[in-house]
Amino acid sequence: MDNENKTPAEETVPAETEETVEKQTEEAAEQQAPQAETPNPLEEALKEKEKEYLYLRAEYDNFRRRSAREKTEAYSNAKADAAQKFLPVYDNLERALQHGTEDEAFLKGVEMTMNQLKQVLESLDIHPIEAVGKPFDPNLHNAVMHIEDPELGENVVAACFQTGFKMGDKVIRFAMVQVAN
Repeated sequence: MDNENKTPAEETVPAETEETVEKQTEEAAEQQAPQAETPNPLEEALKEKEKEYLYLRAEYDNFRRRSAREKTEAYSNAKADAAQKFLPVYDNLERALQHGTEDEAFLKGVEMTMNQLKQVLESLDIHPIEAVGKPFDPNLHNAVMHIEDPELGENVVAACFQTGFKMGDKVIRFAMVQVAN
């Protein structure tokens, strides 16, 4: 009766053979598993080269950014150095204007020269530092004198002896000032 419910394939395969086939399948799977875990040398080499490529690409990007920043800084420093050489001319023109003269043509020529120098400095993004009446800031001002003045607040710039200049946020020359109280 048992043979009636079995398929022809089940009738011909003894139980012993089924166990053998199962063992052989398990052994084959075990043999293949270690082979799958063993990396292929070509795949390892490819992964290593990919890592090297990504590292070199990152290095190149860093180099490019650093070079661009250094180029900008070099230009900015050169511009500041060149402008600093012209600041004594600015000081002399400022003194000449403060001193005054009776020769109107001479005074007009000095004023025109001073205006032209101011325009050149502004075109280079170089601006004078405001000082008189402002709070003393050691990042912008160089205090060379101190006075007591009840009309001015504490640490307020009372007078400016030499104009300071900034290029953007960088101080080219500190303002030489007198501080009150």
